[in-house]
Amino acid sequence: MTAAAGTGTIAAIATPPGTGGIGIVRVSGPGVPGIARGVLGGLPPPRRAVLRAFRDAGGETLDRGIALYFPAPASYTGEDVLELQGHGGPAVLDLVLARVLALGARPARPGEFTERAFLNGRLDLAQAEAVADLIEAASAEAARAAARSLEGALSRRARALSERLAALRVEVEAGLDFPDEDLEAAGLDAVGEGIGSALRELGALLAGAAAGRALREGLTVVIAGRPNVGKSSLLNALAGCEAAIVTDAPGTTRDLVRERIVVRGMPVHVVDTAGLREARDAVEREGVRRAREQAARADRVLLVLDDAAGWTGADRAARAALPEGVPVTIVRNKIDLTGRPPGPAGEEAGMPVLALSARTGAGLEALREHLARLAGLGAGTEGVWMARRRHLEALERAREALETARAEAGAGRPELVAEGLRLAHRALGELTGEFTTEDLLGRIFSTFCIGK
Repeated sequence: MTAAAGTGTIAAIATPPGTGGIGIVRVSGPGVPGIARGVLGGLPPPRRAVLRAFRDAGGETLDRGIALYFPAPASYTGEDVLELQGHGGPAVLDLVLARVLALGARPARPGEFTERAFLNGRLDLAQAEAVADLIEAASAEAARAAARSLEGALSRRARALSERLAALRVEVEAGLDFPDEDLEAAGLDAVGEGIGSALRELGALLAGAAAGRALREGLTVVIAGRPNVGKSSLLNALAGCEAAIVTDAPGTTRDLVRERIVVRGMPVHVVDTAGLREARDAVEREGVRRAREQAARADRVLLVLDDAAGWTGADRAARAALPEGVPVTIVRNKIDLTGRPPGPAGEEAGMPVLALSARTGAGLEALREHLARLAGLGAGTEGVWMARRRHLEALERAREALETARAEAGAGRPELVAEGLRLAHRALGELTGEFTTEDLLGRIFSTFCIGK
């Protein structure tokens, strides 16, 4: 156990704040047997729910409820664990917790129970993170993806790939450590082929992780364009409510209007912006500035055009006003006036085009499908596991190291091949916590709720 994990016995209220039918005080650590005797009068039988009175130091009853005892190592944390399940009033829970603390426990830090589960080998790091993701899931799809991660879907694939890299490292490093084992005869070409196979598997892992991160964090989509092309109408149509004011007067939207929608279980943060044009006053000028700033941060910009007008000089100016490098999808709106079929409409200037009518709703489902594909969700979320930004960063580092190793294998430099494989192996180990730092653990578990 690292210093970050702390020692001793910890306790916390494991149910949400407020009044409820049931409230749970959770205790973990070597002091559990003594605390159980102090609160319950004795240690309950292992893994059996028993009805007990929870008593204070003077023997007075604080509450009456269910006691559950899980002896180490077959518990959530890998330590002795006691759960006191009583009534969910804040006052009574505070009294029970205070009694437990008086008997020698200390208040648990956020996520400390799960941190101990990781450090005691009950969960790997990716599974531990999935606990928090499951609690925070905002949709059924996100909850299922987090459950897959908790069951080890990401960890198993990462470990299988890690074992393949370990085998390649053994082959290369044996030739370096034992010159009699002629590495060239063993075949750097074969090693290069093995690395290529590992890269293909890593690519699939990256795609799945990217979809999982999108399911967890969502996409930020900015609606942009010149005034009066239907940007606010599109926001309202996607949100299913009148979130933005819609009038025939250009320049109605002067500040950012935000709405959150869900597409295949993925949160999509949609931002309506001021029309991109030469501002006529200080307020509109600030609105245009904010529009450009928000577009620079977006995962995707929807550049809305009036399909009846086609590309106008003002549309081209709006496109030019967008930050360089921002990914753009052209949305041809108002097809109810032109008769254009709804849905994908090819490309224009290298940008995908979607035709729709914000007024009638025709083509909106195609837009939702487009956003889902951009997130890598493809035909759906089945089989997607939850992933975080740090997972993607680790996988990208592994891919870069493997690309280098493959190039060095082709150049006949086994020492550099070995180094590339080592770096890739280490990056994969960061996913499950095989290689980690106390600072990383502190940042991960500090985001958990107290009691978990």
